[in-house]
Amino acid sequence: MAWFKRVPKPITAAQKTSRIPEGVWVKCPDCGQALYKKDLDGNLQVCPKCAHHFRLGAAERLAMLFDGPWVEHDRDLASTDPLSFIDTKPYSQRLRTAQESSGLKDAIICGTGTIDGTETEIAAMEYSFIGGSMGVVVGEKITRAIERGLQHRRPVIVVSCSGGARMMEGTLSLMQMAKVSAALARLDRAGLPYISVLTDPTTGGVTASFAMLGDFNIAEPKALIGFAGPRVIEQTIRQKLPEGFQRAEFLVEHGMVDMIVDRRKLKAAIADALRFMHTPA
Repeated sequence: MAWFKRVPKPITAAQKTSRIPEGVWVKCPDCGQALYKKDLDGNLQVCPKCAHHFRLGAAERLAMLFDGPWVEHDRDLASTDPLSFIDTKPYSQRLRTAQESSGLKDAIICGTGTIDGTETEIAAMEYSFIGGSMGVVVGEKITRAIERGLQHRRPVIVVSCSGGARMMEGTLSLMQMAKVSAALARLDRAGLPYISVLTDPTTGGVTASFAMLGDFNIAEPKALIGFAGPRVIEQTIRQKLPEGFQRAEFLVEHGMVDMIVDRRKLKAAIADALRFMHTPA
């Protein structure tokens, strides 16, 4: 009974896709190129085709900027949900979810290490933790980093990547704008440099406070930097905004940012700035 031949079924697109291990390739949102993830990781999450800057986690930021081993501070500080805030879900539940998915207690990592031999305090924000929003813990940890800089006469760097103040902590989150700004004023009076690195996105209360207070403000290419979003502004003033409004290139042109630096050259640019701005004790 072998008078017929079994014809194999054609392979569907879904089956073809499933043959590629998940997470091996990444599509660039700018140029559309399929990028091998290991190559992208080795290029500091910058597309080798068009130089699009993917978001980089806080731990990767610190590893990228420090010369080698660094010491983390205040790792276990966590919000206590001071307002018992409930929106679509309890804030305490959102915190637990963010903590479990990120492995962090809040949206920032602070560390001490060296940049080209200069001992430096760095605070790097983590966007994957509730949009990098600034609550009581973020403000406290940045303030402590600045105070360590004051105590040990070290420069301070803050890498911002945030949607702004965390609404679930209300006025307490807005108070961090003043607290961090006051600490930076003390750092300035002590003659110690503060470098602000603005990445995509840097918005809301973060932009309205410490992100724009650097002695030297450096932005990554095409980073969105502003207070309110472009759509909110257009709806408010009922006017079309200029091309590229609130992008790093627009802000450099209008004197709001000092320099745009490709991430692959960022450490060298910061090291040059520290040599110029800081004399070690």
